[in-house]
Order: sequence, then structure tokens, then C-alpha cells
Amino acid sequence: MLLFLLRRVGLMLITALCLTLVVFYLTNLPAKLETLAKTQAGSRMTDAEVENWLDRNGYSSNVLVRYGEWLGVVPGWTREADDGTITGRCVNFADDDPAAAGDRCGLLQGQWGFSTRFSAEVSDVISARLGATGMLMLWVLIVMVPMSLILGILAGMREGSRTDRALSTVAIVTTATPEYVSGVVFIALLASSAVGLSPLLVNLGLIEGPVLFQGNARSALTQITFWNFTLPVMTVALYGMGYIARITRASMTEVMTQQYIRTARLKGVSFSNIVMKHALRNALIAPFTVIMLQIPWLLNGVVISEVLFSYPGFGWTLYEAAVNNDIELLLASSVVAVVVVLVTQLISDIGYVYLNPRIRIS
Repeated sequence: MLLFLLRRVGLMLITALCLTLVVFYLTNLPAKLETLAKTQAGSRMTDAEVENWLDRNGYSSNVLVRYGEWLGVVPGWTREADDGTITGRCVNFADDDPAAAGDRCGLLQGQWGFSTRFSAEVSDVISARLGATGMLMLWVLIVMVPMSLILGILAGMREGSRTDRALSTVAIVTTATPEYVSGVVFIALLASSAVGLSPLLVNLGLIEGPVLFQGNARSALTQITFWNFTLPVMTVALYGMGYIARITRASMTEVMTQQYIRTARLKGVSFSNIVMKHALRNALIAPFTVIMLQIPWLLNGVVISEVLFSYPGFGWTLYEAAVNNDIELLLASSVVAVVVVLVTQLISDIGYVYLNPRIRIS
């Protein structure tokens, strides 16, 4: 087991290095750097002024050298102006004090860069936004996982029955409906003062406010309530719930046809005991892997929902960084996303080993 973990950790490091290199190259293309220069210094800059700005800010060197500087394995760039003023990557992190600046100031040293969109340290922006998205992910998993497992188990217990067909239809509909559609439908039906359910409830005197639920979830940053957090949670949960339910249903159907299940039936074991004691654990092997893979999807796939409901989490920050060409924030977001994907895959593999005795024995 230890050898397995060491192999996976080594593979994770190599994968993370390759993926971050690809992202770094794509975010540092000449067109991107030119857009960054004109955004920061003026949109009417000439080509010569753009090249001068890029050189003064350390963007004129080779992309591999700048990648090494960003990682912190290569000494950071420095520039000395005509008046003797020294600037550089590490100087910028040392409050413009060259004496306090080190030689290396990259990812390995904990220096994530400076966000041009939010005018703050990237590490501060990422940590705050990850906390907001983490809370959203927690409530989505609390709603999505039990509901999807219940739907899948009930549908797979009796293949071909009316219950199976009805629940399978529900699962397919939720999976086929993207977040930007279900989110808009929820807002129109439950969070609009002009159409939907809210005007009817107001006329009947059943609610005091203009709407039943809030279509803007920004207030959930300070205080999460049932009324301002239900719609974004349900929008994200419904989309992932159908996929997990379908996988659970297929796994449960396969397990219920196994020989040991038939033997238990012939011995007179009750159907509930067969499901709970014999079929359920084996049927949860595939859904467990799928559920773990939903975590990186939740981290990166909530972009639409967070933008739609104005919830400033990680997905909203990623959108803002892409729209405003915030290179340092995009790079940090990619690192976080890659780490989350690799770690969840490692946890999924470890859990799969413990759930499946055949893998553990081999």
C-alpha cells in the first residue's frame, strides 16, 4: 500500500508539473501579454511601448525561464532604471525594498503573485473565494449524494418496474438540463416578483417579501439562510444528481443479478436484508468513484451557477480572472484546480481498494 501511495504521489507531481506548464504557456501567449500591457498601461499604446512595458515588467524573457521564476526554482528577474531604481519580481513581493527581497519568489516560496483584477495578493483572493465555494460544495454534496443514491438504489432494486422507469426518467431529465437552464427556471418560478409563484403567494398573503427565494446569493457570504442559498444549491445538485443516480442504478441492477443474491433468495432471506447486507456494499463501489470525481467538477463546474446567482466563489473568481486577463490569478486557480483533481482521484483510488477486496488482495 505504501508503494502504491508513493507511485501515485510521484505521478501526481509529474502530472501537476506538466499541466501547470501548459496553462502557463497558454496564459503567456504574445497576444495575452499585449492585452495585459494595454489593460494596465493604456489601450492606445504603440507596439514599441508595449514591448518596453513587457521588458520593464519581466515578460520579455523566455517562457521557460519565466515558468521557472513563477515556480520559484529560478531567480526572479530584476531591472534597474536610469535613476538607479531597482525593480523585480522579488522586489515587488518585498514592498519595494531590494534589501529584503530574496533571490527566488515563486510558488514554492508561497508567493502566488498579485491580482490585477482585485488589486490584492492572489493567495488572499484564492483563500477567501475557496472558502465560499467550499461551503456551496458542502451543501450540494449533502443534498446531491443521498438523493442520488436513494433514486439509484430504488430504481435498481426492481429493474423494469414502474418505479425504475419513473426514477430513471427523472435522472435523465436532470442530467440533460444544464445549470444555466435550470437556474433561470428556478429564478423565474421562485425568485421573480413579476412572474412565477412569488406574485401568487404575495396576493394570497402567504409571504411578506416580494419573492419567495432570493435570486442573488451574495448575501450568503455573510449569513447563509434557507432563502438565499437554496436556489444555487439545487441548481448545482440537480445537474449532478441524475448522473450519480444512473450509475448507482446500473451498478445495483448488475449486483441484484449475481449468483450469491439468488442463493440468498433461495435460502429465504428477506428482500430488505438482501439489499442492505449483501447487495448495497458491492453496488456502491462504482458510485463511490463517481462521487469523488464530482468534487473537482463542483470546484470548476460551478462557474455558471456562481455567475448566475452573483455568488463570489472560486468559479466566479475564475470567470473574473479570465474576462479581465488576470494572468497571475488564472495561474493560481489552475494550480488549485489541478491539486483538487489529483487529490480526489487519489482518495478515490484508496477508497476503491478498501471497498473492493479483489483489488486489495491483488
